[in-house]
Amino acid sequence: MRVRGVLIAPQLADAPRGAALIATLEASGVELVRLPPLAFASAAETESPQGVLAVAEAPALTLGTLVLGSSVRIVVLDAVQDPGNVGTILRTAAALGASAVLALPGTVDLWNAKVVRSAMGASFHFPVMPTTWEEIDEFRTREGVAMWGADAAGASLDTLGPPARLALVVGNEGAGLSVDVRARIDQLVALPIGSMVESLNVAVATGIFLYQLRL
Repeated sequence: MRVRGVLIAPQLADAPRGAALIATLEASGVELVRLPPLAFASAAETESPQGVLAVAEAPALTLGTLVLGSSVRIVVLDAVQDPGNVGTILRTAAALGASAVLALPGTVDLWNAKVVRSAMGASFHFPVMPTTWEEIDEFRTREGVAMWGADAAGASLDTLGPPARLALVVGNEGAGLSVDVRARIDQLVALPIGSMVESLNVAVATGIFLYQLRL
């Protein structure tokens, strides 16, 4: 990720970690702009900013540039709209060895500030990218990737043997999987949960799926 410049507030230099960060940025040649507290607060989107904001270019990743091994685990987001959920999924996917996270139309922007904060840095070193159904259809044909859809009405994950190359689609927080997903998936799959609970949060469910499906 190419960093174009960094805005810093006076309080950043007050902490040892902040002072060390400033020194690293200065040594790297990145342009620094020091702002007074009120000006910095107007640029930040959080109530208690830490005193540093970076302006960077989002990586130009596409399915065509994705390099895969013989075993694949990809998460596909089908109109998942909550930034916190999406950021948590990105972080969890990176931690549990997924190959990439793809976002279909209707999903919140993967570079939304809240998504980036929730991902806790995963977006900077892990493949995350928007995509379309046309791109996914071509990708699946080329790479031989099976597609499962997470749905409470699906077969229990405990009863299924996952293929080596698999994409898991998780749906919108309220509506679930879209018609387009249901027309394309090879298998609906569900987590076995207690009857008193109707469903799980999409980020929590995705984490459990990925842990169970890890390679």
